[in-house]
Amino acid sequence: MSATELKCRECAARYPLEARYVCEQCFGPLEIAYDHSALGDDVSALRRRIQAGPQNIWRYSDFLPLDAPPGPSGRNSSRVGLPAGCTPLIRADRLAERLGLGEVWVKNDTHNPTHSFKDRVVAIASQRARELGFDTLACASTGNLANAVAAQAAALGMPSYVFIPADLEEQKILATGVYGTHLVKVAGNYDDVNRLCTEVSGERENWAFVNVNMRPYYAEGSKTVAYEIAEQLGWTLPDRCVVPIASGSLFTKIAKGFSEWTELGLLDGDQPKMNGAQALGCSPVAAAYEAGADVCRPVKPDTIAKSLAIGNPADGPYALELARESGGGIDSVTDDEIRAGIRLLAETTGIFTETAGGVTTATLAKLAERGDIGADERVVLVITGDGLKTLDAVRGTFEAYEITPSFDDFEATVEQGARI
Repeated sequence: MSATELKCRECAARYPLEARYVCEQCFGPLEIAYDHSALGDDVSALRRRIQAGPQNIWRYSDFLPLDAPPGPSGRNSSRVGLPAGCTPLIRADRLAERLGLGEVWVKNDTHNPTHSFKDRVVAIASQRARELGFDTLACASTGNLANAVAAQAAALGMPSYVFIPADLEEQKILATGVYGTHLVKVAGNYDDVNRLCTEVSGERENWAFVNVNMRPYYAEGSKTVAYEIAEQLGWTLPDRCVVPIASGSLFTKIAKGFSEWTELGLLDGDQPKMNGAQALGCSPVAAAYEAGADVCRPVKPDTIAKSLAIGNPADGPYALELARESGGGIDSVTDDEIRAGIRLLAETTGIFTETAGGVTTATLAKLAERGDIGADERVVLVITGDGLKTLDAVRGTFEAYEITPSFDDFEATVEQGARI
């Protein structure tokens, strides 16, 4: 394994690769440290090794914090768990044309097993949990993670407990309970749920909370989005990425993925500008960015983008730092702009995204309107979840004709109606 230890992001204190997420000395977050020297310096050989791997995230196992991937597997022949990753990167010329941009690509992570990028992080966390001897999976979730943990636990034959805010979208609740998990609806917002789960994780020593005591391993799964983008672009870097921000982990780990591969010589060139996207009704990171602050002031979420509704984002300060250092930025958009973003992406690409993707697309539109994106830039828009998870967001946003089964009625109501 290339991973060597856990390292505090604040004071650099080091710990063994165990189930630990916070520094005992300064309470800073822990992340994985690596030594990739065993991979050698033959870049062509390393690329071939990656390309010869399975069509899922385990092709990147040399860069992940695991003793070993969970057995030989491919997209259609996984032996252990659900195969995540290797989702499409689609060139979106009509979206680019609509926004007056030169080149836009959509990383469509709705193609994962439970239709969101969370399958990536859960695959890593659950595998590491098994290596460390845990027998139960658990999480605090705004919805997509709930789906992914419940499904992965079912696939692995592990009991699971999923804690969610009680007012979560019905589609996400149904798509979690169906897997037979212990589904716990908490009267409160995500930050309340997360505090409860932190307490429970201290009382249940055999439970692996994927985003609490397994968080350093869980977060590394997001790097695979960057690896795939670079590989799908022919081992090159995009100029800019537009990524949704909830805790800030996805945003920062995508950048980490690009940086790691550049350091290893797998990629050349400047790191992409990183643009974060938040909903105005829960925008502590965007507000801090606009104010020029280095820390985020917690907020009480009030937005239709519930999957991004984390009022006290753990990685907010690091997202701010990344946005500034990369030359990107962080913006927020209104709920109406989110609905328009969902519609814009659907009409121009055929991709139906949930509200988080509406936030990301609306932010791309805002950047284009402001003239922040150069004509020759290659931009990647990261879409993290499927629109079938948040159907209420598009209810009433289009017209449907209702007619009798007759040609005359079709002609009069539909065709002539369309000409009016």
